[in-house]
Amino acid sequence: MLIRTDPAISRLLMLRSGAIAVQLIAVLIVYFLLDHQIALMPLLLVIALEAGFQLMSVLAYRNVSQAKPLGMLMQLTADVLFLTILLSLSGGATNAFVSLLLLPIMIAAVTLSGKGLAYIAVLAIAAYSVLLIKMPEHNMHQMNMSGHFISMWINFVLSASVIALVIGAMNRALKERERTIAQVREQQLRSEQLVTLDGAAAQITHQLATPIANLQLLFEELLEGHPNNLVVQQMQTPLQQCATQLDSFRKLSAALRLNNTQQHITTAQLQQQITDTLLLQYPDQQIKWIIKNQTGGINTAILNSDAMLLPAILNLLQNAATANQQQGQNVLELTWLQEEHCGEYVYLLIRDFGNGFSATQLSNLGGQLMPSDHGMGLAVLLSNVTFERLNGSLTLYNHPQCGAIAKVKLATVFSEQSE
Repeated sequence: MLIRTDPAISRLLMLRSGAIAVQLIAVLIVYFLLDHQIALMPLLLVIALEAGFQLMSVLAYRNVSQAKPLGMLMQLTADVLFLTILLSLSGGATNAFVSLLLLPIMIAAVTLSGKGLAYIAVLAIAAYSVLLIKMPEHNMHQMNMSGHFISMWINFVLSASVIALVIGAMNRALKERERTIAQVREQQLRSEQLVTLDGAAAQITHQLATPIANLQLLFEELLEGHPNNLVVQQMQTPLQQCATQLDSFRKLSAALRLNNTQQHITTAQLQQQITDTLLLQYPDQQIKWIIKNQTGGINTAILNSDAMLLPAILNLLQNAATANQQQGQNVLELTWLQEEHCGEYVYLLIRDFGNGFSATQLSNLGGQLMPSDHGMGLAVLLSNVTFERLNGSLTLYNHPQCGAIAKVKLATVFSEQSE
């Protein structure tokens, strides 16, 4: 078996290889050494067919890293059918190894879904039932043994049901636990990344404060000496922007340290803040607001918010504006949506008219840091963390016509209180 083969299907194929060898040895021993009259040639033919099916399965799955559930279902179906034919040629329901029909059920319980497990369990019970029905009347010491074999059939049905229910439930519980552990581990790794980034950002902000203050002093001296110089006058705006941003960073950091970040905001207030901020940072971009209100009162919906909500949305808007500028576009479509069956959430859809996301970006953006020449990856990651902290989410996808859409799910105060 190659290492690249799916572990589940690999174990099944290895188990079947061993079963074929045991079947062949058992048939030869029973016929030649124990001198029992069995249908030797039909049994060898069935084993040969099973070996051929095994060889084809090994070739088919040798480079499959993830086997489809339908493939596992077909493999287990073949096992039940081959085992049923072998049992029918060697005593049927009277064969002491008839309980081997429980093995496919056990394997299905740990590899298949509930429907697949139910199918294999019903198939195995049906196979045992057919063997019991076709079994001739057996008499031993003048006592009819049909009641004994019916009792064995009932025991098999009960055993199959218990295995399907108990092992299936345990397997689902283990998978759910693994998913939970994986999510916790992912959140922990992301938290460690954010802590590292937070420390680096604080250090850089502190280091930039002194050079900017020195530049401000130099600018004031130049302005006194050359008050009419156009170049000197143009320096004032970027220096003021740097000072404003540093002051905002300090205030935001203080608010986060004091945990004084929980607040409420209406969609109308958030919309106005978005419009004002984007107008200052990207005056060449126009916002086209669209309201798709299916429940009424979307403008007055109260959202869970904190100091990081607006910066998180602005990160997405900056990426959208950059994508627009690369294609010579100047319109951003922002849509408010509140679905009728999900009134406790409000959705903000941000659409640009750029090139859209690549397949790699769609699979990784928002979940991990990504290197990029255009600054995408870190900002989206931070935005995603903010939305999740506010009981929301971020979904990225491409528009069918052109551009990309960032769908922000924002929880309302109603959803917080209902929890």
